[in-house]
Amino acid sequence: MFGYIIRRILAVIPVMTIVAIFVFLLLRLTPGDPAAIIAGDMATPAQLERIRTNLGLNDPLHEQFVTWIGLLLQGDFGTSLISNTPVSSMIGQRIWPTFNIAVLTILLSVLIAVPMGVLAAWRHRTWADYAVMAFSVLGFSIPVFVIGYIFIQVFSIELKWLPVQGYKAPSEGFWAFLSRAILPCLTLATIYVALIARMTRASMLEVLGEDYIRTARAKGVSEKIVLFRHALSNAAVPIMTIIGTGFALLIGGVVVTESVFNIPGIGRLTVDAVLARDYPVIQAMILLTSAIYVFINLVIDLSYTFFDPRIRY
Repeated sequence: MFGYIIRRILAVIPVMTIVAIFVFLLLRLTPGDPAAIIAGDMATPAQLERIRTNLGLNDPLHEQFVTWIGLLLQGDFGTSLISNTPVSSMIGQRIWPTFNIAVLTILLSVLIAVPMGVLAAWRHRTWADYAVMAFSVLGFSIPVFVIGYIFIQVFSIELKWLPVQGYKAPSEGFWAFLSRAILPCLTLATIYVALIARMTRASMLEVLGEDYIRTARAKGVSEKIVLFRHALSNAAVPIMTIIGTGFALLIGGVVVTESVFNIPGIGRLTVDAVLARDYPVIQAMILLTSAIYVFINLVIDLSYTFFDPRIRY
């Protein structure tokens, strides 16, 4: 098990190195001049050349890359070309709304979806199973922005229970935060509940047909223990993978939902940077998103040691 953990951790290094090289070359070789963005349309060639020199854009690519990596390892993502603000500061301001929404969404999704999936597998080919599958298909089929606008219409405009848009940090009051987080979390959870419930059902159906489940039932073990202690624990690997991947996607920023509910998160920051060709911000966001995916996949891989005896021993 220890060797497996070390191998998985060491595998992160070449992956992130390749991502860093790709991001650096992609933005350096694409059309567009950062100096022209900074200087504006009325800049003279001399001004453009001076800006390129200050930014190091006239240096050879390998020197630019070494300098960029050195700053990156110190936590310096550069300065925004548009707002002249440190990129790390911009990310620090935007990541917490996205993180808080992502955590609440995943918690809500797991609490609803896993019991639904277990119920559907336990009552296979009954009305309960068909109802869960119908909800899963519906959750996948409706665009997320449509779900968001429906929730706004019902809970904010008609019933007037919740604010329409906006975000408040938990430090500004828990209810102020929760009242504005409920609708975006419910919107996103609709999709993730459908996905996790479907995967839970499929994994549980496979496990419930195993010999040890029939043996446990023959010994008189209660159905609750059979389902949640024996079956669910052995079906957890693919479920954990889906949950982890969904969480990584949420942390990476959900652009549509953040736009619908006016949440100042990572997704909107990325879109704004792309539209403005703010290269330092784009680089930082691609690297951050990649690092999140790699880290969460690493955590998922390491969690297999608790569920898969072939790795554990």
